[in-house]
Amino acid sequence: MTSHVMSLRISSEMKEKLERISSDTKRPVSDIAEEALSEYVLQQEMEAKALDEAIERADRGDFVSHEAVADWLRTWGSADEKAAPDADIFRKR
Repeated sequence: MTSHVMSLRISSEMKEKLERISSDTKRPVSDIAEEALSEYVLQQEMEAKALDEAIERADRGDFVSHEAVADWLRTWGSADEKAAPDADIFRKR
């Protein structure tokens, strides 16, 4: 994989933390920063995908009512715990 040089500003506190981790792990600061940035980017991509999927589901118009969810949640931890409710509100088509 080709690597590129990137410049960014970080706080003194963050710089010290990166240097401490670098010293503790005997790894270059750049490797630690790249790993952290990779994890952050992956998390952002996953959140964006989840949001896109939620919007897609909402656009289909099938929802679970507050009452159905509340009834379900009240059974949590009981001997009569219910399964998650199915959609009971549908978009008029």
